[in-house]
Amino acid sequence: MNRDKPSVAVVGSINTDIVIEVARMPEPGETIAGRAAAFYSGGKGANQAVAAARLGADVRLFGKVGGDPLGGRLLDGLRESGVDVCAVEIEADTPSGLASIWVDRRGDNAIVVAAGANGLVDTEYVGRHLDRIAAADVLLLQLEIPIATVAHLLHALPAAGPTVILDPAPAHDLASLPLTRVDVLTPNEHELRIVSGSDTIEAGAQHLIDLGAKNVICTLGADGAVWIPSSGPIMRLPAPNVDVVDTTAAGDAFAGALASALPGLPLAAAIPLAIAAGALATTVRGAQPSLPNAADLDAFLAPRLR
Repeated sequence: MNRDKPSVAVVGSINTDIVIEVARMPEPGETIAGRAAAFYSGGKGANQAVAAARLGADVRLFGKVGGDPLGGRLLDGLRESGVDVCAVEIEADTPSGLASIWVDRRGDNAIVVAAGANGLVDTEYVGRHLDRIAAADVLLLQLEIPIATVAHLLHALPAAGPTVILDPAPAHDLASLPLTRVDVLTPNEHELRIVSGSDTIEAGAQHLIDLGAKNVICTLGADGAVWIPSSGPIMRLPAPNVDVVDTTAAGDAFAGALASALPGLPLAAAIPLAIAAGALATTVRGAQPSLPNAADLDAFLAPRLR
């Protein structure tokens, strides 16, 4: 890794997204007409890696793709975005991950994911790559790979580093995870309710802090985010107003921006940048096509900082 840049390791999923625009979400058993369909590179791990790389971090992605044509296309796109994929392995007899995403006229989405090769990112794989993962300034994790692998990795990491950001999506029971090794937990409001069992942000976040997480940042879409630290006051941070087209990967833009900023900034300064990156991502269709680069983000923020 280039030590002149903040170094970010991402262990996570790599998918192809099939995005279908719909006027509204269908009811169970209902068939509706889609307005348009498109294929994009995606997967929460890959998206967050691209987001951090476009914002200036030196990023290495750890994961797996299948031996199908989609896998090669996904790796090519990651390389073009500046992500180091040397540690990504190809599972010849397994399909690559695939996600079906419906986006309605308001930009809200519903997603179904078939894990494919992502389901084979196992403890043996991360064990072989542990030294390189642990050498990063920041480690980004999500839950589109087996949760047992995430638990194993958190247990295996040295206590002194890297800084760990866990995006608990899709939402799972986190009881098997050593949350004491998580520096920043970033659920959205829906995920927070599921992983904590609580109906309010404050109670849900406090439950996760009681389990060991050092900070919880609950993202709220157009309403910004709430930061609940293990010590200190709760902070509510607004989001800039934008014309929303597609919310797919907004959370990944947030996570990638947070990871790229944290080596050089305190959390209080990094969170507003991450919120802005997430907001900007909603103005463009698709997952990875929507992720802003540093120039995009600077131009977006400039008039708001005057």
